[in-house]
This record gives sequence, structure tokens and C-alpha cells, in this order.
Amino acid sequence: MRHFDLVIIGSGSGNTILDDRFAEWDVAIVEKGVGPNDAYGGTCLNVGCIPTKMFVHTADVASAPASGAGLGVDLELRGVRWHDVRDRIFGRIDPIAEGGRRYRAEDNPNVTLYQGVARFTGVKQLAVQTADGPETITADRFVVAAGGRPAIPDVPGFEQVGYYTSDTVMRLDELPRRMVVVGTGFIGAEFAHVFSALGVEVTVVGRSGHVLRTEDVDVSARFTELAAQRWDLRLNRKVVSAERDGELVRLHLEGPDGAEVVEAEALLVATGRVPNTDLLDAAAGGLELTDSGKIRVDATQRTSVDGVWALGDISSDFELKHVANHEARVVQHNLLHPDEPIESDHRFVPHAVFTAPQIASVGLTEQEAQRRGVEHVTSTQDYAGIAYGWAMEDTTGFAKLLADPDTGQLLGAHIIGPQAPTLLQPLVQAMQFGLDARTMARGQYWIHPAMPELVENALLNLPLR
Repeated sequence: MRHFDLVIIGSGSGNTILDDRFAEWDVAIVEKGVGPNDAYGGTCLNVGCIPTKMFVHTADVASAPASGAGLGVDLELRGVRWHDVRDRIFGRIDPIAEGGRRYRAEDNPNVTLYQGVARFTGVKQLAVQTADGPETITADRFVVAAGGRPAIPDVPGFEQVGYYTSDTVMRLDELPRRMVVVGTGFIGAEFAHVFSALGVEVTVVGRSGHVLRTEDVDVSARFTELAAQRWDLRLNRKVVSAERDGELVRLHLEGPDGAEVVEAEALLVATGRVPNTDLLDAAAGGLELTDSGKIRVDATQRTSVDGVWALGDISSDFELKHVANHEARVVQHNLLHPDEPIESDHRFVPHAVFTAPQIASVGLTEQEAQRRGVEHVTSTQDYAGIAYGWAMEDTTGFAKLLADPDTGQLLGAHIIGPQAPTLLQPLVQAMQFGLDARTMARGQYWIHPAMPELVENALLNLPLR
């Protein structure tokens, strides 16, 4: 049984903890791998943020000709070379993942890399099933950053018919003629955009009455309206069962009008993600779990076991790479300076949905403010009301702000439309550093005519006291 100074479980954001300051530490990294090739580097690099956005950008380019006619420019999409798209993307991703593995395995003499499924067998004791057989390791300190995996609903027939998840769908051998996407969250919305833009007929099935229902109520309603123009939306539906008929997958649904059937050549299950705590048997390691199955941590990312920290999707309510990276920096500091711990700051966490149109959000939604009884005022600015919006002929996008009516402090910001994540960033900055709406609107120049005028006008529209 080998003992280490530090064991890090997971090669995503946990991998970023190690720098030159750990050169004298005896460290182990344990990585079971993600995706079809058990690649190194975590969800974001291999099956999440990075490859999906490379597909999204390709989809945006493929969608561009359709918008040309309204501008007086006649364009056409001649075709999509799926193999070229896929291989270009993973031709960049896979070597980066392999390079990261090789760097840790070969170029860091103080780091031992274990590749295999690991389970806690006691407090600060881990059994790793490697290619050479089982091995048990212990350490003074552990960092659990083992992420999550796609959630699969318990639907009769799903396992038998065969399905794709976000982990596997980007490596399709061929584009199907039709695809059914089960799930109306950000994963479903992004992949529905990607595949429909590339020529696939997409049906989206969801239990709720809106797509992206956790977004601000106005944003969700607008996006649902627009999505219905692009995809076959089957909302307020329950998937009862699935069956295969030759090359077709057939789903049986129950909805407001009774039973119905949808079918396609491919099924994508995009119903969220679950933490990998069960695979690790975190409870056997003495780690307290939340009601949602995540590892419970305090503000310093400490778990219920002294000397064990957790970060990222396995412990955080925010399943976002930028949050995991922030938490990794906190854990890094606290490992190096245990007597001077710092805390994670989760007050103003932004997120974006890279679908079409793009969506970005930070802070309270209007429904959350109402539910919590937070006094607020709102304003909305349409893209169509600014000069650059005229240039784009955008008639559907808008920015919506919530603010304290007395102080002008921003409480929430929500944008749906072109470049929404980029436009949101100055609002995140204002909230983080306490810049009120009046000062932000009038205390600086805003370039005219540019898209940030959307933010400027939304700030000016707030009915502050």
C-alpha cells in the first residue's frame, strides 16, 4: 500500500492544481477517463465545453446562409462534410488530451498517474483498478474532482434501443436523417441547434412546457417560441417507453392530447448530469453527501473529512468549468497555506447557453426575485432598438435587467441574442465590484454604433427611484 502527500481524483480542473510549488510533494493523480477513448483532461476538454463550442461555431456558419435573404444577399448551403467537421475538431482535442496525460505521466517525476476506476475503501484510502491489477493507495490529503456523467432516465426500452449522450454523440459515424432529443435543458438546446443546422430533422421532447425553463421567464418564453420554428417541439410530454424497428428508434409519449409516437434514426438523451460520487463510493470514504448526491463542502471546499477537499461538478451546484477552475484555485491555496484558508466566491456566477440565439445570464431571474420577496425593478432593451440591431435585422433578441430600485445595484442580467455571453460580461463585472446602474450607464463612453449599446440602454431604462 503506497502512501502519498496528496492524491487528486480527476484530471479536469483538479489537474490544474499542481504547479512548481508542489515539486517536492509526492503526488498521485487518479483518472478513470471520460468519453469513448478514456481521454485525459476531464469533461470540458473531451466531451464538454470545448468540442461542443467548436461544433456550435460550425453550426452557426452553416446557419448563416439562411439569414442572408432578409439582408438582400442570396446565399445557399451546398452541403456539410460531417467527417471533416468531426475529424477536424477531435483532431485538435485528442492530441491535447494525450499530451496532458503524457506530461503528467512522463515529465513530472514527483507525480504518479493511475489510470483506472477508483473507489474509496476507507477514510483517505482508495482502491484503484488499473490495467496491471488492483492497487490501494493512501494519502495525507485528497482532492476529489471526479466530475459527473450523463443522467439516463429510467425508461423501459432505452438500454435496448441504443442511445447517444453528450459524451458520445459528437463522434457519430454518419449524420442521421432524423434525431430525437430527449431533454430541454442547455445540453439539449445546444445539440438541437448543432444537428438541425447541419441538416438533421430534430424533434425535441420535454416534460415541461418551456425549453430552458430555468432561465428568466421572459427569456425562456422567447426561446421556446423561436425553437418551435426550427424544431418539432413536443413539450409537456412523458416518455413512456422506447423500441427499435430496424434502423429506427421509436418513442412512445404521453401528453396533453393522449398517446403519441415519435421516431428517428438517432436518439440523444440530454436529461442532465449526475455526480460520480456513487462510482467512487464516497460514503465509504467518510464523505458526507447532499440530498442531490454531491459531496458536501464548506466555503473553503473542505469536506466532512479533515484533509479532504472537493471541487467541480462532484460537489458544486454550479456545473460550470469556470466555477470548477475558481474552486481549484481556492483548493490550491488552501493546500499550500492551511493556516490561512480562503473561500470560494459564488455570489455572481454567470452562465451561457450556446444555442441559437445565444443566451447568457447572471444573478436573480425575475421569478426567483418574486419567490424570495426581493424588491426589484426591471428593464428590457430589444436589439431592434439599437443601431447595430438594425444592421443585423434582429427582431427577437433582448436584454433584461433587474436592479434594486433605491441603490441601483444590479440583481440580475439576462440576454438572448447575438453575442449574448460577450455582452453579459460587463454586467458581471458591475455586480462583482458593486458598480450601480446609474454610474455604469453614465460614467463611461459607450461605442456607437456597437452592440454594447444594448446594455447601455437597458441600464438607462431601469425605473430607479
